[in-house]
Amino acid sequence: MSHYFINDSTLDSNIKSYDVEINATSFRFYTDRGVFSKETLDYGTKFLLETIELNKEVKTVIDMGCGYGPIGLYVAKTSPEKHVYLYDVNERAVALALKNMKENEITNAEVHQSFLFEYVNIKADAIITNPPIRAGKPTIFRLYEDAYLALNPGGILYVVIQKKQGAPSTVAKLHSLFNNCDVVDKSKGYWVLLAKK
Repeated sequence: MSHYFINDSTLDSNIKSYDVEINATSFRFYTDRGVFSKETLDYGTKFLLETIELNKEVKTVIDMGCGYGPIGLYVAKTSPEKHVYLYDVNERAVALALKNMKENEITNAEVHQSFLFEYVNIKADAIITNPPIRAGKPTIFRLYEDAYLALNPGGILYVVIQKKQGAPSTVAKLHSLFNNCDVVDKSKGYWVLLAKK
């Protein structure tokens, strides 16, 4: 069975697009088979983007597991003074994120293929993720561990995750890494978590 967190070159392509408004900013996103939430912006991502706060000290942002790009491209479009790096293991997702970057006229972002932080060679002030839950807990926890290492001192990690899909164990893991983890907000079973290095 194909999953969005792997490469599946056998999957037929069927590119679609949808328009969405996030915090009064309009976007058009192209999607395809084999990527997460291909029909519309998923509730968790929208809730995350309505919740995060990035101050002016945050200059460099990583969107890890970017899919077709809504998190990173939202941050880039609404904060043109920041530089945003989007990473995903899925080649099709990376191609869509690049297409969506051009479609939404975003110039302060880069999109790269990487399994977690394997090919990340920068340090970030903020990392934001809607983690690929179906990849399994070892992969998710490695994402958190690598995120900690990739953050500058004082950097922040935002995570959105459903309670039933492991929010409490994520809170415990982030506490063990960062010695802190705040539940910033909750909605419809989703938790937005914030940890500071």
